[in-house]
Amino acid sequence: MRKLSGAAGLAAATVALALVLPGGSSVAQTTAPKPSLTTLVAQAKLLEFQINALSEQYDGLSLQLTHAQADAQIAEKAAARGESALTIGEQAVAQLAAENYMNSGLDPTLQALTTGNPQQFLNQASTISELDQSSGDKVNTLSNEVNQALRDKQVADQQVASVTALEAQMNTKKKAIDAKIDVVNSAAMKQAMAVFTQTGHYPNISIPTANTVGDEALQAAITREGDPYVWGAAGPTAFDCSGLVVWAYAQEGIALPHFTGDLWNSGEHITRADLEPGDLVFFFADISHVGIYIGDGMMIDAPDFGQPVQVQPISLDPYVGAVRIG
Repeated sequence: MRKLSGAAGLAAATVALALVLPGGSSVAQTTAPKPSLTTLVAQAKLLEFQINALSEQYDGLSLQLTHAQADAQIAEKAAARGESALTIGEQAVAQLAAENYMNSGLDPTLQALTTGNPQQFLNQASTISELDQSSGDKVNTLSNEVNQALRDKQVADQQVASVTALEAQMNTKKKAIDAKIDVVNSAAMKQAMAVFTQTGHYPNISIPTANTVGDEALQAAITREGDPYVWGAAGPTAFDCSGLVVWAYAQEGIALPHFTGDLWNSGEHITRADLEPGDLVFFFADISHVGIYIGDGMMIDAPDFGQPVQVQPISLDPYVGAVRIG
């Protein structure tokens, strides 16, 4: 059994609850100090939408974090190479200084260049012209190495800071998600949604024969009907909305990003009139929800926290567009 949409669903839920109360009393009359069923359902649906939106934001940050961690590793390796080159260059200058000292005493410029302080070295390197041509070339080479090493170190530090900031954002999102899940899991919300989800059902849909990649991905998604919604999950037995899409297309050898924002840019944008089975359909202004189109105005999706993978009309949520993969 699945939920009805909008006001019809709420009205049916209220009637259903009234039938089990003594004398047909209304919720407002029976539990005046407490929120009505309609209010509780509205609150639960809002919380579920917020959890779904936060989950997609979390998935987006997770992808950013993966890229940032890879960039940080590259930057740290470059910084290590720069440090190694700098060490070799410093040894060359030390040898130059020793030779200079043996010949005519330690030149003040060379003395400054052997301090071991990269920034001080760069400040003093402007006096290279005071040295003979051979010495000047060596110091100029080291100056370039010092500059590169400092740039590599700066990039590495920036990448590490980016990773740390993304991890902090993800922790904040996770705390917000967990807090909202706790509210949805409260006894009052569970009771309201239990009544709400037993008030109607959608007809069985004829699934098309698999002739395209989209059809085949749809066939795979249909096999997961009834599996639970778990934020951040991408199968094989639990899913969030984008996770179901990622899993279904992965069965056909197509790797898609686990984030609605990236899925939106992963294929050809098509009009609503041109929808075909297997197309991805997106909802809400922030593109925070996605499903897989079946046909006849229906889709399969992992709707929200507390609702399993199911078939439902695409008209339930604010539609924003569709994408065809492959």
